[in-house]
Amino acid sequence: MKRPGNPPSRLPSLRSLLGTTLALAALLASAPSTAAASAAAAPGGPPRPAVAVAQGALRGQARGGAEEFLGVPYAAPPVGTDRLRAPRPPARWHGVREATRPAPACLQFSPFGLADPQAVSEDCLYLDVYRPRTARPGARLPVILWMHGGAYSQGTGTQFGGRTMAELTGSVVVSINYRLGQLGHLALPELSRENGLRSGSFGLMDQVEALRWTRANIAAFGGDPGSVTVSGQSAGSGSVCALLAAPSAAGLFHRAVLQSGPCTLLGTPDLAAAEAHARSFAAKAGCSVPAEAAVCLRGVSGAALIEAARALPTPGPASGDGLLPAAPARAIGSGAWNKVPVLIGSTRSEARFFVALTQPRLTAEEYAAQVLGGYGAAGPEVLARYPVAEHGSPYLALSALMTDSTFACHTAWTAQLFASQVPTFVYEFDDPRSPTLAGAQVPGLDESNAHSAELAYLHDFTMGERPLTPVQVALGNRMKRYWGAFARFGAPVVPGQAVWPPTGTGTGTGTGTGTGTDTGTGTGTGTVLTLHPSATRTTTSFRADHQCAFWRTQPPRPL
Repeated sequence: MKRPGNPPSRLPSLRSLLGTTLALAALLASAPSTAAASAAAAPGGPPRPAVAVAQGALRGQARGGAEEFLGVPYAAPPVGTDRLRAPRPPARWHGVREATRPAPACLQFSPFGLADPQAVSEDCLYLDVYRPRTARPGARLPVILWMHGGAYSQGTGTQFGGRTMAELTGSVVVSINYRLGQLGHLALPELSRENGLRSGSFGLMDQVEALRWTRANIAAFGGDPGSVTVSGQSAGSGSVCALLAAPSAAGLFHRAVLQSGPCTLLGTPDLAAAEAHARSFAAKAGCSVPAEAAVCLRGVSGAALIEAARALPTPGPASGDGLLPAAPARAIGSGAWNKVPVLIGSTRSEARFFVALTQPRLTAEEYAAQVLGGYGAAGPEVLARYPVAEHGSPYLALSALMTDSTFACHTAWTAQLFASQVPTFVYEFDDPRSPTLAGAQVPGLDESNAHSAELAYLHDFTMGERPLTPVQVALGNRMKRYWGAFARFGAPVVPGQAVWPPTGTGTGTGTGTGTGTDTGTGTGTGTVLTLHPSATRTTTSFRADHQCAFWRTQPPRPL
């Protein structure tokens, strides 16, 4: 499979642009207390929910129609001599642990940082659990485990509350933190040889460890350890791709959701490239002597590691080691992967977010020069296919070009790989009035349907530019029901909503009213469900709409 052209040469790389997605205006609560606390309810208040996990007793809190247990440790703190090592199980505690405040974010390797610097720590391997108020041990509810995005360098699970999803769908929702930047991905041989997998992808190991903790403990919350859906967006979706290809994750999950991070787009560096990058990073951090590198890196301050990463951002998990033997797309294409039903999709205008952040005032002359310089002999045809006059502005033309050549067509191609082997359901989020992320709106630019637009519709999200309207809330509720049904049944079958057929099985169409009583029929080759506020419907024109036949002819260009 050929990969499409990357943005023209004067644009920042897509990988670096992905790193801005989840850093803007991050609002986090302060770090939780780790001291054991009394299990008594507040004076005069109702009894607070409690569970017992393998490490001890937890007491959470009820909010609305859900109960939440926040800041639950799933691994030991990766600090001191445990920095840059495989995760270890968490220690037991005595008494009852308060689970009502979110844990700190992992150390952020983004230049944007977080609003509250006190809410960042290397002691960050915690997760949040949300369940319906009616859930009890043994209920065997479906489980959705969420992994945030942020180019493997920033973000936190606490930005993605699961209360509404849990209440509306009868699911148990788990949102996790995992190590970021070079603390999470550093393929230095001196570090890799310290673990049995011979890997430096510690962030991916954290995700596997969170899945193991979930399998061992989720029944206490009413969840079914035999019905776990792993879900992520952007780099979180790239993490789902990696888990699908990781032998050590086999059997730990049973369905997969990939949002705006198709496996054929978000590749992994091979081991040689990752080791060379790690060696350069170690030298930049002042640890250039191989024999001393491991000890040296464990003694360098977190701030110095972040500074070293500014010129050498993490490439994410590497392939070619015992944790990830092959790149995910290659593994999936070969059939050697953890086969589960898949739900995959993207937003209608993904690249608007990146172009707005980097070139909001692009002129027609600059646009033409960049396309001609970036695509060589194919440049004139690219300009003819994406003319400024048709799109209304250079900003919108470049956004359409980048959306099609990256996220949209790679979503179609990745879905095609899956669909030949497992039930695969494809969506496109399309709300022409969707809000963007807080702090990212550029005056005068239409940033609807951009990268991350769907997040506010699926989560109790803390980073939206503005609240959703009632019509958008209704769309979000329909989306949650689809996601919840997929987690429960392995197919997004929701009575009263538009029928969502698997892709690649025949021909047909469907329509919907957008009122919560959508109806539709049909199955189709390349069938995609369009998630729109007023008409949720199926289409078979997704690939044509995004000019994927043309982009498939273009030579691969590195991200």
